[in-house]
Amino acid sequence: MMKIKMRVYAWMALIGFFAFFGNAVGQGRALSFDEALQMVLINNEVMKQASHHNRQMEEELKSVRMLRLPQVALNANYIMLSDDITIDMHEIKDAITPLYGALSQYGVFSGIPNPDPATAGVMPYLPAEISTPLVREQLAAGLQKVENGNWDKLIQKGQFGTLSAGVQWPLFTGGKINAANRAAQIRVDEASLVERQKSAALHTQLVERYFGLALAWQAELVREEVFQVMEAHLHDAQKMFDEGMIARAELLHARVFHAQADRELKMARRERQIVNEALINTLALNDAESLVPITSLFAVQQIEPINFFKLQALASNPSLGQVEAKQSLARQGVRAEKSAFMPTVAAFGNYNIANIDLSPNVSDYMVGVTLSWKLFGGSSTRHKVNAARYVEAQVDEVRAKAMRDIDTGIEKYYQEMNMALEQLEQLEIAGEFADEYQRIRQQAFNEGMATSTEVVDASLAVAKVKIDRLQAMYRLNVSLARLLELAGIPEYFSDYQTVASIGR
Repeated sequence: MMKIKMRVYAWMALIGFFAFFGNAVGQGRALSFDEALQMVLINNEVMKQASHHNRQMEEELKSVRMLRLPQVALNANYIMLSDDITIDMHEIKDAITPLYGALSQYGVFSGIPNPDPATAGVMPYLPAEISTPLVREQLAAGLQKVENGNWDKLIQKGQFGTLSAGVQWPLFTGGKINAANRAAQIRVDEASLVERQKSAALHTQLVERYFGLALAWQAELVREEVFQVMEAHLHDAQKMFDEGMIARAELLHARVFHAQADRELKMARRERQIVNEALINTLALNDAESLVPITSLFAVQQIEPINFFKLQALASNPSLGQVEAKQSLARQGVRAEKSAFMPTVAAFGNYNIANIDLSPNVSDYMVGVTLSWKLFGGSSTRHKVNAARYVEAQVDEVRAKAMRDIDTGIEKYYQEMNMALEQLEQLEIAGEFADEYQRIRQQAFNEGMATSTEVVDASLAVAKVKIDRLQAMYRLNVSLARLLELAGIPEYFSDYQTVASIGR
């Protein structure tokens, strides 16, 4: 793979760093960038929330998978009807009563087999004069039972209770369950992408605040150096004024810039405290201690062509992956709505475990297959399918916009890195000139050949170049982190950092 080589001015990363570390590490807790990154991933509430969301989606997926299994339920019911359920059989009574009455009085019965085994051989059939009274007597008894019978048959009491176990097993749902399972799996994948996105965003935020604090510490050191120079210069100016070597205006000029250096030093300290609080917030630390970043700002030695990052973004950017997940969800939504056109088939069963006053005519159990097919429900289903398709179309547009925004962002941060590197090249020459010019002006002032203004201007120029170097390197590091975040490879930041350290 072709790589664009860029010069690295490693000594710029070490400008005053050892002096800074020796001065700062005694004032707070030393912390490397890798340690800070681990603390963010473990402690930060954003990552914890993303992790909880991920676990939630996994549990929901497991729940949806259960839709394929039989559903068993225990049901208890107590029912109160307005009246008992009965059957009126008086019509039957009215139909058979005349028959019983007529036969019991006027019926003649003969040819009836003899029920007595002792005489059955001699007389196998009873004569009419014997059998008729006997049959009429039985018919009269039967008529009495008909008259006394309950012809309002109780089928079910008005109050009764049941305890039953039921099972239902979906056999075919037209694709509803399949669509729900695919959608749940997509949401799990999407939750992982959200977790990756938040992790990458926190990584970039950590780069901004960690190296922002490193910049603030070193800027404070530069301001302190300027203050020491101004203090020494004021001392020399006071001594030379007392000896009559310089005018009072030169002394006043030295005092003004000494006071200005003091103000700028105090301002640098307050700015460092502000960035320190921001870093503590990112690290989710409870104690507001002073942090000392021991990983220095760096300049990259090599960086891939811009197309490398664009291709990586297409494959790895979590935001783009989330949009693609939304596309898949929209497609599953269309399939789920289309399933409404299909029938639903399920097997079911029910068993009565116990009851109170339930009719004995009711079966203890039942099993069967049920089919439900909505043949007409207006045009609501068709409109829902169309609505789901429009959702899919909207997500397609979101993806196109996201790809364009990512492409623009990569261009922006890649060019910002180049600008920072070019500035570092220019500042190398400016730094050499400023150091030499300060040395010459200070020597000339000590010999009475230069004014206080010239010495102050030379010292401030040196400080400005140093701070400009630090700020350029900070912009380079932040732009690199943002570029890698858009490319979906924030973990590469440590690789560039390692290569830059080796290049020193």
